[in-house]
Amino acid sequence: MLSNKPMIIAHRGAKGMAPENTLAAFRLGLSQGCEGIELDVHLTADEEIVVCHDMTLNRTTNGKGLIAKKSLSEIKTYDAGLWFGDEFKGETVPTLDEVFDLVPDSIMINVEIKNSYDGRMEHKLVEFLRRRNRLNNVIVSSFDHKCVRRIKQMESEAKIGLLYQSKLLDPTAYARSFDVEVYSLHPYFQMLDAEDVLKATESGLYVYPYTANEVNDLLHLTGFGVSGIITDFPGRLKDLLQTQDSK
Repeated sequence: MLSNKPMIIAHRGAKGMAPENTLAAFRLGLSQGCEGIELDVHLTADEEIVVCHDMTLNRTTNGKGLIAKKSLSEIKTYDAGLWFGDEFKGETVPTLDEVFDLVPDSIMINVEIKNSYDGRMEHKLVEFLRRRNRLNNVIVSSFDHKCVRRIKQMESEAKIGLLYQSKLLDPTAYARSFDVEVYSLHPYFQMLDAEDVLKATESGLYVYPYTANEVNDLLHLTGFGVSGIITDFPGRLKDLLQTQDSK
């Protein structure tokens, strides 16, 4: 029996089986039993928050160019699903509002800020979270730690997470060195060891490694006692945890 199951967090939705960061991918993640979703945000030219990993539309849509140089209405004309498979034709780049409309309040949402846009993203996102009344079940993470620090300074109820992909000497000490409260650590899964997890969780930090997909890696992280696992295959992780729990 597993005494402490990690939260199942769908990376950009069920990215391994649907076009990333689309409503289809988030629906699939939810249907596969995820307890949280991870997504990425950018600002359009007309200051709307949209869900996309890259700064450009080139890789994940049939459009081209910087998101920041295009209006939401133009971005909505592009197909964000056909590149993945014919069955996803017609999927569009969703707004953050559309994702929050889809995802129940009971599901944690990890919003990753890819670009601060000279501080405009922080203001827009804080306004958004206040309007949607979802501060209690949203984590805002970024590789830009100054950015998430500003989020916390602007909104004391915000939960912030630190993304990193290096072997930090002491991740817990680093998080505790901030002059604001850090909620969680989001390390690249191969940069993590059991000692880091134990020290972090004993200090009250949550640990959400990304992006583990193979069974051996998922088992490894579960053995470490991580708080959750960000994965492209939430259904695979759910089946694995159910199997482990029955032993």
